[in-house]
Amino acid sequence: MKYHPKVSLIIERHTFSYKLFEALEHVSRTYSQRKAAQELNISHAVLNRRIKEAEEKLGFKLLAATGAGSELTRNAKKILQKYKKYTNRLKNHEKIIICGGYASSRLMETLSSKYGLNAAVYRTSDKNAIHLASLDMVDILTLDDPVHAFIQNLDFVPIAYDHLVLVSGARTHHDIRELNGRNFVEVLDSPQRLAWNTLDDNKIQYKLAGEFKLPYDALRFVQKNPEFYTFINSSLWEGSDIIKNDTRHIISCVICNKEDKRIDDFLNFILTFKGQRLVEKCGFESVR
Repeated sequence: MKYHPKVSLIIERHTFSYKLFEALEHVSRTYSQRKAAQELNISHAVLNRRIKEAEEKLGFKLLAATGAGSELTRNAKKILQKYKKYTNRLKNHEKIIICGGYASSRLMETLSSKYGLNAAVYRTSDKNAIHLASLDMVDILTLDDPVHAFIQNLDFVPIAYDHLVLVSGARTHHDIRELNGRNFVEVLDSPQRLAWNTLDDNKIQYKLAGEFKLPYDALRFVQKNPEFYTFINSSLWEGSDIIKNDTRHIISCVICNKEDKRIDDFLNFILTFKGQRLVEKCGFESVR
């Protein structure tokens, strides 16, 4: 089955159907109510009544007479622009939209490029990506931390493994007990929860002395301030594997657009031997 959504908008507490906005769109292009009516396959009287009724509800004019015919008023142009903004979100775009965490989206950018998928990849936090997916603005959602998939009850597919490395501007540490009493900076909404759990389980005393939204900001901070430490995905940066086994976690994706066959084919490629070899070259571990 094919679905073709039409947008209605509520303006000043009044609901207007797509028919009004289509009328405005045609008039804006033809500069003629009669030509617009012909293109919409309705009578001029029907189109004129549509416009007049909307003007009465809104309290301002939508069309203005010109020497050449009719044109949209400034308010009508604003309304039409808003309508087009919403309708564009509902269109099937040629590009596949991929959005996710900093590590997983980086991986998907490489995989989609090597595969030849026409895709636009956006990096943000897992929570932000999930929010955009809930608005139906994402075709493939990728997650750095699988806990979000469990919390949201999402049907996810594991595509790689990653782990956390210890990063600082100081010397390299080889024993977790050496981290006792150290100051750390936190990356919000990241898999670092695995690191803090590991330190807690090993009875390591530590202090979270700062927080960042981006892993790269935390990385730059600790590099400039040797008395601070942080944990970063090993796929993003080299560091000490001091808690590798305790922080190994799944990198996953969620197919939001199940109607596009290109996405199924791409996912199948990722899970093949060739796709998983690319996963490893990107600094991740294979799920095979």
